[in-house]
Amino acid sequence: QVQLVESGGGLVQAGGSLRLSCTCTTSGRAFINYAIGWYRQAPGKEHEFVSAIRWTDLETVYGDSVKGRFTISRDNAKNTVYLEMNSLRPEDTAVYYCGATASGTPLLSVRDNYDYWGQGTQVTVSS
Repeated sequence: QVQLVESGGGLVQAGGSLRLSCTCTTSGRAFINYAIGWYRQAPGKEHEFVSAIRWTDLETVYGDSVKGRFTISRDNAKNTVYLEMNSLRPEDTAVYYCGATASGTPLLSVRDNYDYWGQGTQVTVSS
């Protein structure tokens, strides 16, 4: 069983920065076995892939809309994945969710490949 808790959301002006955290509690497999992904959903829109990371920072992937602005990292000692968001835009406004998978799938941008999800944290970027 895996529990994920997101934090760090809030209201920020365009051009500003936020750092989201996804803290994981596991019973069974160690946190290091899980790839963690971030998705977001804006009102009236589909879920959008943001970023994902495997057990080490050496293997990361980003959605096209956030490349060059967002950075994902993880601290395995703290069971936490971070999403550093810079140069935020109003179109980044959404609820951000983190998900976890231990399946080893190469397709971390496919939402159906994740087994566990957090409750989400709201990010609002004002213009």
